[in-house]
Amino acid sequence: MASILISGAAGVSIPLIGTLLPLNGGLMRGAKAFAAGVILATGFVHMLSGGSQALSDPCLPEFPWKMFPFPEFFAMVAALLTLLADFMITGYYERKQEKMMNQSAESLGTHVSVISDPSLESGFLRDQEDGGALHIVGMRAHAEHHRHSLSMGAEGFEALAKRSGVSGHGHGHGHGDVGLDSGVRHVVVSQILEMGIVSHSIIIGISLGVSHSPCTIRPLLLALSFHQFFEGFALGGCVAEARLTPRGSAMMAFFFAITTPIGVAVGTAIASSYNSYSVAALVAEGVLDSLSAGILVYMALVDLIAADFLSKKMSVDFRVQVVSYCFLFLGAGMMSALAIWA
Repeated sequence: MASILISGAAGVSIPLIGTLLPLNGGLMRGAKAFAAGVILATGFVHMLSGGSQALSDPCLPEFPWKMFPFPEFFAMVAALLTLLADFMITGYYERKQEKMMNQSAESLGTHVSVISDPSLESGFLRDQEDGGALHIVGMRAHAEHHRHSLSMGAEGFEALAKRSGVSGHGHGHGHGDVGLDSGVRHVVVSQILEMGIVSHSIIIGISLGVSHSPCTIRPLLLALSFHQFFEGFALGGCVAEARLTPRGSAMMAFFFAITTPIGVAVGTAIASSYNSYSVAALVAEGVLDSLSAGILVYMALVDLIAADFLSKKMSVDFRVQVVSYCFLFLGAGMMSALAIWA
């Protein structure tokens, strides 16, 4: 259990520590692509296959579990609900930040007017600095050119207001909106992603805790340690990009690191009475794995891969394209290979 805890903590900490170091931009972009590949493979290869295996187990009754493709259905429902939650949470944070920015600006004797651009709502962004080129960057303008860091708290909002051109009686337009939107997106992505990963980690921990075979546990521990390291690295990259406060980042990292060990402890405590082949256990495992798969596949494709790989910088820089795609396939391949053992 200690190896899983250390691996998860190390994986999630590396990207967070990396934000404090002057690292090469290409290296950071490659790390982000690697993390996206890891999350995509986790959803498809580990979680969805695990849900399918549990819900197709012979111990389950023929009706209704053999009459309908429930794993894929639950994954689809989870993806749609994630889209809805993504939209609602982003809107909530945007309204909250806009209100705090206005309050901060008013206290300094300034006024901020935020103008809604219909092109942003539809997922398109006209970048005047790039000669008016119109490019698709995903839901609610995931524009790489306009990515600005977000610091939670009053200081962060004042900094955003200054970057938006607020001075005296100035008005913040266009770029300030996108800066706010981009910062909010990173916060929302990190929170939803952790929710999907944590639910899967609990299942892994319980399954490991109830196992009575040392011959099975030893090789599984090594595979799960790598599994937790890669998942932690992917989550840590998203948390680092969200630019949370040090306390907020530490709490998210700590919560991820201890989830699987807690699951192991729970599994060990209930091992004497737990039947992993009971209908209730199989259904719970299958449904949770399928739901987690839908969440992670949505996050990987929409909020990570589409946001970066459809950006303006990616389309005009061949070297960045090669590096990003290589790391994307490497992350997906390495995480998929772990399915042989875990």
